[in-house]
Amino acid sequence: MTKTKNENPERQKLTAKRVGEILLNNALLILMVLAAIYIAINNQFFLKPASIVNILSQTAAYLPVALGVAGCIVLTGTDLSAGRVVGITACVSASLLQSVTAMSKMWPNLQPMNVFVVLLIAVLIGALVGAFNGFFVAKFKLHPFIVTLGTQLILYTVLLLYMKAGNNGGMAISGLDKSYTQFVTGSMLRIGGSPVPNYVWIALFLTGLMWFIWNKTVFGKNMFALGSNEEAAKVSGVNVFKTTIMVFALAGAMYAVTGFVEGARVASNTANTGFNYELDAIAACVIGGVSFVGGIGKISGIIIGVLMLRLIFVGLNMIGINQDLFYLIKGGIILFACALDMRKYLTKK
Repeated sequence: MTKTKNENPERQKLTAKRVGEILLNNALLILMVLAAIYIAINNQFFLKPASIVNILSQTAAYLPVALGVAGCIVLTGTDLSAGRVVGITACVSASLLQSVTAMSKMWPNLQPMNVFVVLLIAVLIGALVGAFNGFFVAKFKLHPFIVTLGTQLILYTVLLLYMKAGNNGGMAISGLDKSYTQFVTGSMLRIGGSPVPNYVWIALFLTGLMWFIWNKTVFGKNMFALGSNEEAAKVSGVNVFKTTIMVFALAGAMYAVTGFVEGARVASNTANTGFNYELDAIAACVIGGVSFVGGIGKISGIIIGVLMLRLIFVGLNMIGINQDLFYLIKGGIILFACALDMRKYLTKK
């Protein structure tokens, strides 16, 4: 009995310490949940069906980019070119699917192409850009930050030149064909009278596909092994060069699907389409537990991260917070999330 009594205080201390660790490690997520509760209390429309559909739609729009960036982070890297890939694939998709009667039609003699053919073209563009990034990372051992920063600048130049091609003259690409807009923004389901756009189903399909790739394929296992310890992965037979290229190519394909969706969702595409999408993606990944130390991440965490960010930014807008402060908030979230991530890593060491 005496021994048990003496052990109890120590166990209580350990339990209290453990609770403190859990609270600190999930501090950002807890703060965001509290912020969402505060917004819901101050704006009765925050949890109305129309608002919920809006939040789900925005989550679906940004989710594929986060799923792509997450793979790069698992390899202890990142991808700063994601937003520009979204931009260029959005503008290419929109230009190939402009209505015949569109004013300032970019390619006057071009009939609107088949939607699925254009989607395939966009995915190929994104995958090629991703493979380009992966090649430089794997072949020359350059840090992904440097490689993707260079690619970001190259793509922006290409996009600026493309926007001035044909009869466009640098104008926004609009006047899209109905086959395109209906495929992306049309609706087959309503929640409380609010239509759920089709790109939500596209995002759900991509999420399921990425979950399968990450958890049920040899490629997924190799990706996590490489992110955890490159030398150990080499010894165990992982093809580092091939795996790295495939991770970045898959990421590029995910950005391209986002670009295809954004082309119709935005409906008036400029060189700024996709700007800073990579920041939201990186923030969502870190919030969702994808670690910059490599080899750690879950699809479910990424979904939660994207959803929480959308909840916060939609909510802040609804309670009248100045939108000029949103970049400050995003920057703060990224810094805080990365600091917590590094703290977890140092604690484990």
